Amino acid sequence: YTIPVNEAFEKVQEEGFCTCPFCLMYNRLDDNELDLILGASMMEPDVRQKTNALGFCPDHMSLLFDRGKRLPLALMLESHLDSLADDLSGNMSSLFIAKTGENAAKRLEKLESSCYVCERIEYNFSRMIETAALLWQKDEGFRKKVEAAPYFCFRHYGRFIAAAKERLSKKEFGEFYKEVSAIENRYFDKLRADVSWFCKKFDYRYENEPWGDAKDAPERAKAFLSGSLHQHEDTQKASDALT
Repeated sequence: YTIPVNEAFEKVQEEGFCTCPFCLMYNRLDDNELDLILGASMMEPDVRQKTNALGFCPDHMSLLFDRGKRLPLALMLESHLDSLADDLSGNMSSLFIAKTGENAAKRLEKLESSCYVCERIEYNFSRMIETAALLWQKDEGFRKKVEAAPYFCFRHYGRFIAAAKERLSKKEFGEFYKEVSAIENRYFDKLRADVSWFCKKFDYRYENEPWGDAKDAPERAKAFLSGSLHQHEDTQKASDALT
């Protein structure tokens, strides 16, 4: 996992993308998995069994449709729907219908919280975050790449800290947190000021004042708080560059 981790941190540094490097990693994994599921993997029996069981979350279902490959998607959906029909019908005799209803409720509850693509991404992404923490510990060159990152979105900042806390010594973690929190707080303070200025610009007293960096402050706040997963222009451009 060291190659994609290094590539993402280098990309935000070299190209000047104002985005979270972990979002780049996630987007690359996301794109690869969506391409695979609509390509060669689609007809593999073990993959079909998993997609039948797990289904897809609303976000990934929409992203699959956005790729425009309707036939492979329809073939996969045909299999998934047939599997669900078998799971939900059960024994409809009067003696067992209540039990069948309970099983159907459990199956639908499980389906609500599962997604084949999310599961595949999480398996690899969690290891990338662990790798980043270990690279910070062992590779002085990677520390400089971390220092050059513009920020980490809150979703991935928390996971990066947790991975480092688990794998670094207490002394190392203290140094790690001092460095990454300085990056985060610097961007956080600037973002808060930009959002505040954006709000003030709608007051007539400030209408003739320059916007500065505040015009896209709400969008940047969204990316900072929720991650830039297929949502922020800089992230998508950088993700495309990685692939």
